[in-house]
Amino acid sequence: MDGIYLTWMVSALALGVILLPVFKPPWVKITLPTFVDFFRRYWIHLSIVFIIYNSKDILDQLDRIIIANTGLDMTPFIYGLEGDLVLEVQQLFEAKWLTIALTHFYVSGFMFICYVSVFYFAFFDDRWISDRMTLSIAWVYILAIPFYLFFNVRVTGDYIPGMETLAYDLTPEISDWFRRIDPFTNGMPSLHIGIPFAVWLCLTRFDEDRRWNKYRALVLSYTLITAFTIVYLGIHWFSDIIGGMLIAALAVSVADRTSDAWWKIFDERTMNARIVTLLTDPKKALGIVMNRCKNVVKRYRNPQSKETGVLAVLVFLMLFTVITWELSHQSLPAGGIEAPQDVATGDGWMATIDNRSTGPVMVIHDVANLEMNWEILNGSIEYDSPYTLSGSKLAVANQTTVSVFNLNSISASNEPMLTIAIERPDEIVLTGTEEVEYIILEKDGLLSAYDLQGDGVPLGFNVTNIQLIRANGLEIAMVLENEPTSIQFSRIGSAGSITIEQINASTTPEEDEILESWGTPVDMTNATITDFVFDENYIAVTVNVSATERLVVYNRSSGHQWLASNAKYAVSGPSMKNGILAWSVRDHLDPTNPIDKYMDGEIQFVNLTNNHTQLLTSDALHQWSPHVLEHHLVYFEQSADGEVTIHIHSWVPEITPYSNVILQIGIIIGVLLVFTHIVQRQSESRQTIKKFEEE
Repeated sequence: MDGIYLTWMVSALALGVILLPVFKPPWVKITLPTFVDFFRRYWIHLSIVFIIYNSKDILDQLDRIIIANTGLDMTPFIYGLEGDLVLEVQQLFEAKWLTIALTHFYVSGFMFICYVSVFYFAFFDDRWISDRMTLSIAWVYILAIPFYLFFNVRVTGDYIPGMETLAYDLTPEISDWFRRIDPFTNGMPSLHIGIPFAVWLCLTRFDEDRRWNKYRALVLSYTLITAFTIVYLGIHWFSDIIGGMLIAALAVSVADRTSDAWWKIFDERTMNARIVTLLTDPKKALGIVMNRCKNVVKRYRNPQSKETGVLAVLVFLMLFTVITWELSHQSLPAGGIEAPQDVATGDGWMATIDNRSTGPVMVIHDVANLEMNWEILNGSIEYDSPYTLSGSKLAVANQTTVSVFNLNSISASNEPMLTIAIERPDEIVLTGTEEVEYIILEKDGLLSAYDLQGDGVPLGFNVTNIQLIRANGLEIAMVLENEPTSIQFSRIGSAGSITIEQINASTTPEEDEILESWGTPVDMTNATITDFVFDENYIAVTVNVSATERLVVYNRSSGHQWLASNAKYAVSGPSMKNGILAWSVRDHLDPTNPIDKYMDGEIQFVNLTNNHTQLLTSDALHQWSPHVLEHHLVYFEQSADGEVTIHIHSWVPEITPYSNVILQIGIIIGVLLVFTHIVQRQSESRQTIKKFEEE
C-alpha cells in the first residue's frame, strides 16, 4: 500500500526539482549551496506545510468518529441540487486509459502543487510571495475544517447510483491506500481546487512584477484539469468545486490581513536571532518575554475593538472545541465491572459475566442509565456459562438448571421467574412474539424448547448436527455440520424448512492474489460459516475462507448477496438490529508488514438502507464484539495497559451536563463580546472620520 504512495510522492518531488529552471526568475542562478541554505531561511514556512499535511490524518479520524456519532450527512441536499450531472460527465468520457492517467494526476499532481508552491518561492528567496503563499495554503485548510467535521458531503461514486469511484477502485493497492487516508465524506470544499486556486489568486494579487507568470499559468491549467478530473473520477460534486474556490478567495484575503502580524513574530530571520539570544543570554530572553506579556496584559485591560474581537474569536473557538470533543466522545464505560468475560444485550438492558477475584457474577445494567446496575447469581454461575438476553428476559444456565429472569422487576427481586432442571446446554436462545415466548436449548447438535411456564414445546421440525443457531420471532435459523456454507430456516410449530445454499464469500482474483502473496491463500472449497445474525430483511454471515473471515450480507427478498467489508481483513462479531449491522475488524493489517496502529480491532457499522459503512472507533485501542441496540451500541475495549471495559455508545448525540453549562455560559459571553466589538468598531470609525475632517 505504501509503495504506490512513495512512487507518487517521489515523482511529485522529482518533477518539482526538474522544473526549477523552467519557472525560475530569469536573473536567478540555481546553485547547490542554495538548496542547503533555503532550509535555514524558510524552515518555519516548510514546517507549516509539514504540519498541515500531517494533521490531515488526525482530522480524518476525528471526522470519521463525528459522522458515525451524529449521522451528519449533507449529501442528500447536494444531490437534490445537482442530480446526476456528474454521472453524465463520467459516462460521457469514461475510458480505461483516461482513468489510469487521471488517477495518477489526481494524487501526484496535488502533491506537486502543495510542495512546489512553497518550495519555489522559498528557494528563490521571494519572501513577499512566500509569506503570503504559505499562509494562504494554511488558511484554506483551516477554513475547511468546520465543513469537514460538520458539513459532511460524500464522494459522488459512493452515493450516486450507477456512478463509480474510478480512482479509488483502479487497483486493490490503490483502493486500500485511499480507504486508509480518506473517510470519503470530505467533499465540501474540495482542497484539490481550494489550494491550487488559492495559489493562483495569491500570485495574481501579490506578484506585482509578474516574475512568476509561467508558474501562474501552470497553476491555472492544473486547476482547470483538476476540476474535470475530480468530477470524472467520481470523487467531487460541482458544488465542491465552487466551495473550494470560495474558500480559496477567503483564505487569500485573510492571509493578506494576517501576514504582517504573523511574520513579525515568526519570520525565520528574527526567530533565529531569538533562538540565539535564548541560548546565549537566557536572562535577557526572559526579560523580553516578560515585557511583551506585560504589554499584552495592559492592552487587554483597556481593550479596543481589535482586542475584543480576538476575545470573541477565542470564546467561539472554545465552544467549537467543546462541541467537537463531545461529539467525538459519545461512548461511555459501564461501571461496576472488574473483568468482563462476555456480554448479552436486549432492548435497553445489558447482562455481563464479570469474572472477579471472588468468583464470577452476573452484572445487569440499564443501558439508558449506566449508574443503575444489579448483581445476580453470585456464586452460582461459571465464567463461561451460556446465557442470552431478549427484550427484558434473561436466560442463564449452569450445570443443572436454566434460570429465566424478568429484568423489569430485577430491582425488586433477584429471584428468577422460572427455573428448569436440565443438564447444561451448549447454547440458549430466547425468542418468540408478544403473545408467546420460547426458550430454545441446543445440546450436542439437538434442539429442545420450553415456554415461559417451563412446559416442553414441540418445535414441529427435527434437525440434527447443529453447529450454530439463531432466532428471530418464530423463525429459527441453523448452520448444520454437513452444510457449512448453507443456512436452514425453520419456524416453530411448522414442519417445513427453507435452505439458503452456498453463502458466497468470493471476491475478485486481484484481492485473492494479495492474500496469497501474504502467505494466506484462499480456500473456498473448505469455506465454513463461523457466525451469523438475521432479521426479516437481511442475513449477515462471517465465512472462514482459510485466509481470513469475510462478512457477507444476504438480502432475503432479492437473493442478492455482497461483501460488507474489505475481503482481505478478518471480520468478527456481527450484530444487527433495525437495519444497522456492526462488526469488528483489523482493517489495513498486512501480516507481512504489521504496523502497530493496525494491530487493534476497530468497530465498523453500516446502515443497510443506504449501504454506507462508518468507522465508529479509530484509535490505537482494541475494540471488539459489538452489540447493536435500538438507541445504543455496546462493545468491548482494551486500554493500552490491558484493562478490558465495556463501552456503551449512544446513537443519538448527547452533551454532558458539565459541557452543556460551559456552552451556555460561552454563548452568553460570546454574544456580549460580539455586541461590544461592533459598538467599538463604530465608535472608532466615527473618531477616525472626525479626526480626518479636523485635519
